[in-house]
Amino acid sequence: MTIKRPKSSKDRIVLALDVDTIDEVEEIVKELKDYVGFFKVGLQLVTSTGFSSIDIIRNNGGKVFLDSKFHDIPNTVAKASVNLLRKGVDFFNVHIQGGSKMISSTVKLTREFAKRNNIEQPTILGVTLLSSFGQKTLTEELNVNLNIDQYVANLTRIAVNSGINGVVASSIEAKEIRKTLNNDDFIIMCPAVRPTWSCVNDQIRVLTPKTAINYGVDYLIIGRPIICAENRIAAINLIIDEIEDALNVEI
Repeated sequence: MTIKRPKSSKDRIVLALDVDTIDEVEEIVKELKDYVGFFKVGLQLVTSTGFSSIDIIRNNGGKVFLDSKFHDIPNTVAKASVNLLRKGVDFFNVHIQGGSKMISSTVKLTREFAKRNNIEQPTILGVTLLSSFGQKTLTEELNVNLNIDQYVANLTRIAVNSGINGVVASSIEAKEIRKTLNNDDFIIMCPAVRPTWSCVNDQIRVLTPKTAINYGVDYLIIGRPIICAENRIAAINLIIDEIEDALNVEI
């Protein structure tokens, strides 16, 4: 399986395209393709435009993280994942809560398809716990009698044992994941990253880019602080400054 490591500070930024139209996608990609590493296509965009947004990103020189969050029976997820290889995505994700059989089946089928068709296999990430969840939701609604750190650690072990090479997790849990695994090749992609100058919106488990990098995060998913900025490039440069500040300080 391909492991995509960030080569520069800008490569660490995954810009969430939380918009509704192809015109908005094309405008943003053309403006920012040289300033971020990847563009995240999620449910909002897919349900509005289908998969045409992926073609727009790739045709304009961008790279794609499809925030698919697959969670279904193993056969369905594995075959759906193969279809993503045909679209040329660089990253996609599945819910670890779907279980080890779902994940390992997906890894096996996508690896075989990539080898048979001589194409690069995307990096598959496992979703741990959505960053909008707090301890109260986990305990009282899902009836999970573990604290969030313990629960995410358990899910991460399932992901590792099932053959994928990274997780999507809050940066608050990233520090413990990195410490527990002691494996620098394991990728951690982090949602709910908010620069020091922005608001948290609907996220709960939130950290700044600098703190996230210090905790061992590889990729930072950032949306509204950039998309809604009056000057998007200036906003990205401020975020890159925070990332580089973290990378240049030993912790």
